[in-house]
Amino acid sequence: MGAILRRPAIALIATSLLAGRAAAEIPAGSGNTNERITISSGRFMVSGGQFWINGANTPWHNWNDLGGNFDPDWWGAHFLLLHSRGINVTRIWISCSVDVGIEIDEEGHISGATPAYWNDLGRLLEIAQRNQVYVLATLMSFDHFNTHHHNFKRWRKWIGTNEGIDSYIKNYLHPLLERYGRAPSLWAIDLMNEPDWVFENAEDGKLPWASLQSYFARAASEIHRDSEVLVTIGMAMPKYNSDAARSAQGDKVGDASLRAVFSDPGARLDFYSTHYYDWCGPIWGNALYLSPKAYGLPADKPSIIGEFPAHGTKGHTVTADYESAFQNGWEGAMGWTSNSVDENGGISELGEATLAFKQRHSELVYPAGGK
Repeated sequence: MGAILRRPAIALIATSLLAGRAAAEIPAGSGNTNERITISSGRFMVSGGQFWINGANTPWHNWNDLGGNFDPDWWGAHFLLLHSRGINVTRIWISCSVDVGIEIDEEGHISGATPAYWNDLGRLLEIAQRNQVYVLATLMSFDHFNTHHHNFKRWRKWIGTNEGIDSYIKNYLHPLLERYGRAPSLWAIDLMNEPDWVFENAEDGKLPWASLQSYFARAASEIHRDSEVLVTIGMAMPKYNSDAARSAQGDKVGDASLRAVFSDPGARLDFYSTHYYDWCGPIWGNALYLSPKAYGLPADKPSIIGEFPAHGTKGHTVTADYESAFQNGWEGAMGWTSNSVDENGGISELGEATLAFKQRHSELVYPAGGK
């Protein structure tokens, strides 16, 4: 999703951690975020028990919060609200369009992030841990490359060369992992929100998959080498994440595709994250009422539905959507959004569904004993 929605017929819509403090110094909270989420036999696990992603998206409060207008009081209150509704994971865009926070020059070279950015990210992860909510951190979006955003030319140059990508790995991603890669609340990194549009749409660059894959493979390799954080990509649809779905163009983010451009065992995703909106239904069916395999996704990794409308899919309540996703073998579902950033709903609808799921399946939502 984002400031610029990629749905047919939808128009433009638009204090305690010091900078540089290591993740190991983040104070321990209570409940399940003291334990890292892992994968075993195709399922997420915490403390030896199955963990189901009863999730949400809280992509931003203020666009480009980190290093910009970050409001810890708002985030603290909202995380408390998420926890009260049984939400155990939320997805946050830790850079929305990089107008602030991350330093990039006109040639697409990344020199690092600002002290304010690191300080805000540390505070965000501390707030999450204190409230027993894990964070799926989205590093970037198609917005980085979109003509509506200030630095789009720089980001198109950046992804066009391996040297540019390596500067991001060395000067931004590696320091991020050094600082926060051991924070249990940072359970996974989403390398990009909906790269499908970067390939398909001229206003997002119409860039080749080879460039995107070079970034994905190098970044995934770095994350797997330097941390236990899991890796995914928030794909808009099965079209580029499948060899079997209708109109599929091949799994552009599968192991073989990524290692073809960067030969390293760490060049891989740990789980798939597909997004579902009702425009997808006539092509692939309603993902929440199909198994991942029936929806066209590969069966070699766990799959979650990383976005779907918080007010529910067509003809269904959002409460039914969550339960059906679980019954059909998805390892999690994450409504868009908890804070009503657009017309797809918010916590008033979403929270009723996630609380109902927690009440039915508390052992899956908090296997480590959180409440």
